[in-house]
Amino acid sequence: MALIVKKFGGSSVKDAEHVKNVAGIIVDEYKSGNNVIVVVSAQGDTTDDLIEKAKEISPNPTKREMDMLLTAGEQISISLLAMAIETMGCPVISLLGWQAGFNTDSHHGIARIKKINTERMKTELAKGNIIIVAGFQGINKYDDLTTLGRGGSDTSAVAIAAAMSADRCQIYTDVDGVYTADPRKVKGAVKMDEVQYDEMLEMATLGAQVLNNRSVEMAKKYNVELEVLSSLERKPGTIIKEHTKMEKTLIRGVAKDTSVTTISLVGLNDKPGVAFKLFNKLAQYNVNVDIILQSVGRDGTKDITFTVSHEQCDDALKAIDAMKDVFECKEVKTNNSMSKISIVGAGMETNPGVAAKMFEALYDKDINIHMISTSETKISVLIDTELADRAVQAVHDAFIG
Repeated sequence: MALIVKKFGGSSVKDAEHVKNVAGIIVDEYKSGNNVIVVVSAQGDTTDDLIEKAKEISPNPTKREMDMLLTAGEQISISLLAMAIETMGCPVISLLGWQAGFNTDSHHGIARIKKINTERMKTELAKGNIIIVAGFQGINKYDDLTTLGRGGSDTSAVAIAAAMSADRCQIYTDVDGVYTADPRKVKGAVKMDEVQYDEMLEMATLGAQVLNNRSVEMAKKYNVELEVLSSLERKPGTIIKEHTKMEKTLIRGVAKDTSVTTISLVGLNDKPGVAFKLFNKLAQYNVNVDIILQSVGRDGTKDITFTVSHEQCDDALKAIDAMKDVFECKEVKTNNSMSKISIVGAGMETNPGVAAKMFEALYDKDINIHMISTSETKISVLIDTELADRAVQAVHDAFIG
């Protein structure tokens, strides 16, 4: 008897028909003789709808109260799915994150899992129950509900698989695996049978929405083998693991991230310690900084530009405002109309000309590059958002065809 962890996203349970379909997948696994733990997201656009409801009441609600509100979405999903499984004659119980033992830190909205108390889940499995767990949520040391951030249900599923030593962790979505680009928007996108953890982590971090990057980090750390597959088609998906059988190809995928904000500090003092003080303060505000560009100092000043996600822009600006008495800055500029286009591949570090080929593909489509960032496994460029889809197609055609 194996233990299988299955995660279903919001699109997989968006209405009654989809809930019943998911229930059928779970029941089939259970009747094959396996123990099953299921992690579920909020239905469809429920989370977005709840955010809009909050905005109708308050322009700036506290993060604690937002967590209280947003955790309601998953509670609806798990109860409806449990009801559907009950109608199929199988024993089942639904558990909120805290009931399943999720203990987190106190950073509301972006909480990190500290530990999972597995006693309740082990007890329910011993009773023969299918367990349905609300993803995306936990509880902190003050007994306040917390959320793990966007895509947190993936992280919940991998954490359960690691804590319970599951035999498999399957992530069900509305596509049938991991593709070289978004198959809904890029012609010629190719499904991959296997992907290495490091490559998937880069793709997830850079905007590929099929998996949450924190879930891939955790899977790599605890050696949890993942499978991404469709909830609508019964066929094999893509396996994410440490070592793949496939020969390394140069470029494995092209990713797009449209939730990018650039923040520019113009006219900073060109003195030692300015960058340290700035980014140390941003870290204190839990702001994740991506690309950083510093200009050459002139006339005793320099400019620093960096990127953050749209949702962290306000926190970044608050951090900068808190520094106004520490260093001089002539102007702070923000730009929300930028997108990041990236190519990912473990083989690019030993192959010259990769960057030139990417830049040529963008040049041929008359697409201007504003910022560039590179590492051993990826090259990212910042461009105007209105050109993002055209850029992804051009780069994908150049490398993958």
